[in-house]
Amino acid sequence: MSTAMDRRLTPATERIALESLRGVVLRPAYTPGRPVRLAVPLADLCRAPQGPRDRQVNFGADLTLLDQQQDWAFVQAAADGYCGWLRAEDLGQDLPAITHRVRAPATHVYAQPDLKARELMSLSLGARLSVTALQAGFARLAQGGWVPVQHISDQPASDPGAVAQTLLGTPYLWGGNSRWGIDCSGLAQAALSACAQPCPGDSDLQEAAFPPAADGIRRNDLLFWPGHVALALDGQNMIHATAFAMAVILEPIQQAIARIDAAGQGPFRGARRPPLAATGQFP
Repeated sequence: MSTAMDRRLTPATERIALESLRGVVLRPAYTPGRPVRLAVPLADLCRAPQGPRDRQVNFGADLTLLDQQQDWAFVQAAADGYCGWLRAEDLGQDLPAITHRVRAPATHVYAQPDLKARELMSLSLGARLSVTALQAGFARLAQGGWVPVQHISDQPASDPGAVAQTLLGTPYLWGGNSRWGIDCSGLAQAALSACAQPCPGDSDLQEAAFPPAADGIRRNDLLFWPGHVALALDGQNMIHATAFAMAVILEPIQQAIARIDAAGQGPFRGARRPPLAATGQFP
């Protein structure tokens, strides 16, 4: 048995592991896990209870609950397999069918189907919704509240680059996955996921997941540096979330290569090409 696996993708704590890992990792106990869903707009996936953030999950994310320590729950995200700790109070037990996702950079959930009504919360791009009715240009959610129909879709987008561009100006946030703050790998994942293209959560995992682009850089290729990823908009330009600007910005590819090299953060590691067709689950 092995105890040395990538902790980010290993559904196991020190005391318990997912049943599927029996015979693979050694733990005192094993569990089939319990399906739960994120019931708040956004939650940090932390390395340990009260520990640093590794990534984030958005409203409606399907999760498997494996362990709980006081107010903290250890979960694995269904979308990308990422594991971490979040507040147990942020989890919901009701699992109505997911019908739509938020396709706008962000939206509000209103108390009534009225743009002048009080907003209950805000949701980010990629939030997964259970819509039960439509009225007056709003969609009613199973959990309560109404979302403008212009901001949701039951069909994936077709162009990751176009999705990424809707997040221009979003503040940079290490481990961020939302309109309120996003990092380089979060931007790549959000853009691809909106197009039903499965994508891991961190840049090293993304680099390993996709084949090299052997015929030059084209739109929607992922461009890699050590610890950094950008999305090509064409052969000359890219979009990325960067601490250099503390925001999502557009930048010429060659300019970025030179700047990153000059800062000692290179070298450029090349382009990788996600599949063009939608192959993942949506919504």
